[in-house]
Amino acid sequence: MMRKLLLFALAIVCSVAAVNSQNAAQQGKRYNVYGVMFYNLENLFDTINSNGTYDLEFSPRGARQWNSDKYYKKLHNMAYAISQMATPATPYGPAVIGVSEVENITVLQDLVRQPELRPWHLQIVHHDSPDRRGIDVAVLYNPRFFTFTGDSTFQRLVVPGNPGFRTRDQWCVSGKLAGENVSIIINHWPSRLGGQERSSYLREAAAAMCRRTVDSLLKADPGRGVIFMGDLNDDPMDVSCAKVLGGKRHIADVTAPGDLYNPFWEKLAKGIGTLAYKGGWNLFDQIMMSQYFTQHYQGKDKPHLTLLRAEVLNREFLRNADGPYKGYPHRTFSGGVFLNGYSDHFPTEIFLTKEAE
Repeated sequence: MMRKLLLFALAIVCSVAAVNSQNAAQQGKRYNVYGVMFYNLENLFDTINSNGTYDLEFSPRGARQWNSDKYYKKLHNMAYAISQMATPATPYGPAVIGVSEVENITVLQDLVRQPELRPWHLQIVHHDSPDRRGIDVAVLYNPRFFTFTGDSTFQRLVVPGNPGFRTRDQWCVSGKLAGENVSIIINHWPSRLGGQERSSYLREAAAAMCRRTVDSLLKADPGRGVIFMGDLNDDPMDVSCAKVLGGKRHIADVTAPGDLYNPFWEKLAKGIGTLAYKGGWNLFDQIMMSQYFTQHYQGKDKPHLTLLRAEVLNREFLRNADGPYKGYPHRTFSGGVFLNGYSDHFPTEIFLTKEAE
């Protein structure tokens, strides 16, 4: 009797498997995956003092004794780190990489020529900003997956009552990602110099400018996908991100085309951050997206680019292995000592998926 029951159960399992296999064959659907990453490269400077006092630190005569040996070690480390973000689903790495804390286009050209990245043939979109330290934001992209249409604009932050304030411009780059119209806004908001509360008005002003940019993009083209990323020097629940910019914690709350979903809010709530300070974690390096990328999140079909997942890329090799700062980002310098590390921030990435044509 038992043998008959087992045979009957096996027949049912085989029947169900056959039906499922037939349905899969009928659908015949394949999905591609595309990564969009952000990485603060922590002071990727060349060795030439081209900015007076502010650039002296990163020169051979400066306090860091920033020479060719250290510069090329830094290039190698950053290229290696980016190359290690390839996955089985994205073997050529992220399709688009937003970066901050880069001095000029020359350091980016040196970076993409490194052996670890050269096979990807990364292209560069860069703009010199008025930041007093001379650091910029920029975009690297893989032309296999992203086509830059030549449409890029920058917004310069003007702070009422503080006309002498200078910071990084906000850089908007548009093109086609997997054949779809996408605009990517790269940011590096003002720091917390002077304290979080005293400096928050600067980041709130930056957030308001970003909000206007998002609204303008979607008013001109409601069918466009908008991705917002950067080192915001604020956490997802802070006023600048949650209130002024309007980043939503829960994907169910993204109900209108102009709503922005912030998948990194939940990451921080679980204790996952991108940088550590005095024993606590912050998640300044955020990527948000418009409703375009979330409307099919729960559905079976993904007819256009849809969020698959978001990650803080806190890989083991990017972390300190021991000591009082075990688990923290393994940075380039600490206390003026060259550590030959990577960055004081972990990179972040969102993965988008789409039905293959």
